[in-house]
Amino acid sequence: MTGKNIIPEGTVFGSIEPKLFLQHSGLELLEMMAAGKIPGPPIAKLLNFILSEVDLGRAVFRGIPTLDHYNPAGTVHGGWPATLLDSALGCAVQTKLPRGMMFTTIEFKINLVRPLFENSGEVVCEGKVVHFGRTIATSEATLKRADGKLVAHGTSTCAIFKAPS
Repeated sequence: MTGKNIIPEGTVFGSIEPKLFLQHSGLELLEMMAAGKIPGPPIAKLLNFILSEVDLGRAVFRGIPTLDHYNPAGTVHGGWPATLLDSALGCAVQTKLPRGMMFTTIEFKINLVRPLFENSGEVVCEGKVVHFGRTIATSEATLKRADGKLVAHGTSTCAIFKAPS
């Protein structure tokens, strides 16, 4: 990967074991992931971002775009900020899930308001739950540069369901 790598040395990537969804709340799983006790998602390695903070109803990701994320027009491809937003939007919802429950994204919408470049530096993507119901949750997120300038923002609707046993 060209550019600065944000991923700590020794970080392990993979999937969460299905049985863990039956044993831990969504917040506990994400706390374990942020602490390196369970694997992070492989997409984070590919796109150079990490889960950096979690609280009930909130998830924060940090990333650094690189030349490897460019589109033919000479800017970071829109899929890069979209993936960070989707991650923060979904994980904010996951923090509210009780043990034995999972979620999936039904839809998400983003607005890209300024371009990113390989020299844009670290960005912060913060997602927060807006509504958490029995079967549906909604969330919102922002993606900002280190200088606080907004790069993108978005919303998501997620379905909540029982984890398979």
